[in-house]
Amino acid sequence: MRAMPTSGAFTWDPRLFVLTFAAIFVAELPDKTALATMMLASRRRPSAVFAGAAAAFAVQSAIAVVFGGALSRLPPRLVRSGAGILFFVFAAVMWRRSPESEGAAPSADHRHFWKTAVAAFMVIFAAEWGDLTQLATAALAAHSRRPLTIFLAATAALWAVAALGAALGLRLGRAFNPRRLEIAAAVVFAGLGAYLLLAA
Repeated sequence: MRAMPTSGAFTWDPRLFVLTFAAIFVAELPDKTALATMMLASRRRPSAVFAGAAAAFAVQSAIAVVFGGALSRLPPRLVRSGAGILFFVFAAVMWRRSPESEGAAPSADHRHFWKTAVAAFMVIFAAEWGDLTQLATAALAAHSRRPLTIFLAATAALWAVAALGAALGLRLGRAFNPRRLEIAAAVVFAGLGAYLLLAA
């Protein structure tokens, strides 16, 4: 009788890491969270947006790995409705706010960094609930029984997409009129909110 391969929560599998990274990265690129990251970074400090998005992705990957296939049983209507409402809230904030002054004081910069990071965390955390990449991470963790490898691969892939979105947002912010970007971001967030509520 052939011996079963050893497995465990902390077993490292490089091949599984590469395959998971590639799958999650490709799936996340056209996703709403990547677009949200880019639009936030176009008018806010990209490093703060990335910090908030990266934290949200790490938490959501951990949730996916811990709960495995149970995430697929979440009521999708409730998840999408909550995320849709949050996107409408951020659309209203974007529409109403005035462009920030260029010369902010260092202490204000520090406060703005954490305020932006928290805002990005909230948007990405809510939008990622029940998302394709979260469900894929949960399924891979349940199937492979290598939660550490899956967590690291999925988180690294999501961070790579967040970094790309923040970088693209920075270029947008430098190339276009600030107020027009505020309006464009508001329209994008409202569109995402409508899409999520209609799909609920």
